[in-house]
Amino acid sequence: MTVPRGYYTADEVRSAEAELFTRVPDGMPMRRAAYGLAGVVTAELRDRAGAVAGRSVVLLVGSGDNGGDALWAGSMLRRRGVAVTAVLLNSERAHAAGLAALRHAGGRVCLDPVAAVAESAGADLVIDGIVGISGRGPLRPAAAGIVAGLDVPIIAADLPSGVDPDTGAVSGPAVRAAVTVSFGALKPVHALAAPWCGRIELIPIGLRLPEPRLAALDPAAVGAGWPVPGAADDKYTQGVTGIRAGSATYPGAAVLCTGAAVAATSGMVRYAGTAVAAVLARYPEVIAVSALADAGRVQSWVFGPGSGTDRAARDDLAEILATDLPVVVDADGLTLLASEPGLVRGRRAATVLTPHAGEFARLTGREPGPDRVAAVRALADAWQVTVLLKGRATLVAEPGGRVLVNEAGGSWAATAGAGDVLSGVLGALLASGREPAWAAAAAARAHATAAELAAYDAGGGGRGAAPISATPLLRHLPRAIAALRSLPA
Repeated sequence: MTVPRGYYTADEVRSAEAELFTRVPDGMPMRRAAYGLAGVVTAELRDRAGAVAGRSVVLLVGSGDNGGDALWAGSMLRRRGVAVTAVLLNSERAHAAGLAALRHAGGRVCLDPVAAVAESAGADLVIDGIVGISGRGPLRPAAAGIVAGLDVPIIAADLPSGVDPDTGAVSGPAVRAAVTVSFGALKPVHALAAPWCGRIELIPIGLRLPEPRLAALDPAAVGAGWPVPGAADDKYTQGVTGIRAGSATYPGAAVLCTGAAVAATSGMVRYAGTAVAAVLARYPEVIAVSALADAGRVQSWVFGPGSGTDRAARDDLAEILATDLPVVVDADGLTLLASEPGLVRGRRAATVLTPHAGEFARLTGREPGPDRVAAVRALADAWQVTVLLKGRATLVAEPGGRVLVNEAGGSWAATAGAGDVLSGVLGALLASGREPAWAAAAAARAHATAAELAAYDAGGGGRGAAPISATPLLRHLPRAIAALRSLPA
C-alpha cells in the first residue's frame, strides 16, 4: 500500500528542523519558508485584487519563528511594490533579523492593537504569523481582539493561530484562514481542522522526515487500487459480500447497505435478514434470504446497520464473528459489542469497527476527546481490531500501525443512512481481498467523493451545492469510483 502524503507532529517537525540546521547556513530555512509564503501571497493578490504592486498587506506578528517568517515574507512583498504593515504583538520579542529586513525594505510597524484593527480594515490580505507549532491553546486577548475585528482574508503562516497543531482542537478564539501555507511538512492540524485552514499550500524547505504515523491515501492511489474484473475473473473471484442488516423497524438500512456493496462492484452480494422483499425490489441481482444459515458462502460480512439489538441479532453477530472471514461491524452491531466485547476480542480474522463519536463512547466509556488520533489508536490497540472513526476527517487505525485520515472536504455525508452506505462499500472491498486499513480508508474516500458529487448535482452543478440524503449519495457511488479511477497516477 502506497501512502504518499504524511502528517507530522510538532515534535517530529522540530526534530527534522534541528537536523536541517546542521546542514544549511543559519537563517536559510526561514528564508525558504518566507519566500514560499511571499509567493503564495503574491498569487492571492493577483487572483483577488488583480494586481500586486499598490496592494496592501498587514502582518500579525508574534514572538516565535512564525513571526519571523511573516516579517521576512513582508520584506519580500515590499520589494514587489506591496504596502506592508507589521503589527507587533510583542515588540520586545519580535524576530530581530526579520524586523530589520522589513524596515530596510520600507515596511511600516504598528505597536497599537487598537490601531491594528483600523490598519487591517483597509488591507487586501492579512498574514497570520502570531504563533507556530509551539503554540498551544486559544489566542491571547490582544490577538483575539484583533482577529475578531478583521473582515479581510487571512493567510496563515504554517497553521492558523489558536488551533492545536497536533490535534486540530479549537478551545477558544482562533484564526480561520482562507489559505494556510505549511512549511516543510504537513501537520495533523491540516487534516483534522481543515475548515480552519482553508486551502493548504506546502512549501518544501529541505526537511528529512521519518515514515509518517498519520497519513492520507492519495485519491489517485484509491482509484488505482480499486478492484476491477480481469480477463480471468468471474463473479466469485471478484468477491462475494455478505450483508446482515435491516429489521422490521429499519428496512431502509438493509437497502442502503446492500446497494452500496452492489455499487462498489462486488462480484456477488448475498443478503440475510428480514428485509428480503425491500432489498429485492431495488436490487434483483442480490441473493436474498431470511435466515443467516441459508446465506451461502461469502468472503466478507457486514453486520449491524438497522439490525436491531435483540437476542436473534446478538446470536447472528456471534455466529458471523466466529467465522474466519473479514467482518465489518457497524451501528447496532457496535451497540451489541459495547455490552459484550468478548465477541470480538481475540479474533484472528480481520475485524473493522466503524463508530461515530457516540458509538465510540459506548465502546470505550469515553468520548474521543480533542485528540481523536490518540483515541482511535488506543481502541485499535486495546481490542486488536481496525477502527474507522467517522467524521469530516475520518480516521482509520489498525493495531500497532499508522493512522490513515480521509478529510472529506465537506460535511455532505452527515446525513441519516450515509453510514449504512459506507459499511456496504467497505464490506465489498474486504471481500475483494483488500487489507482492512486500506479498504476502510478507500471506502471513506469514495463515500466522500460520492457525497460531494451528489451535493453539487442537487445544487444545480455550477450554481453551488445543496444538502442531500443517503439515497442520492448511494446513486453517485459508481460515478465517484469512476472519477477516482480516472485520476492520473
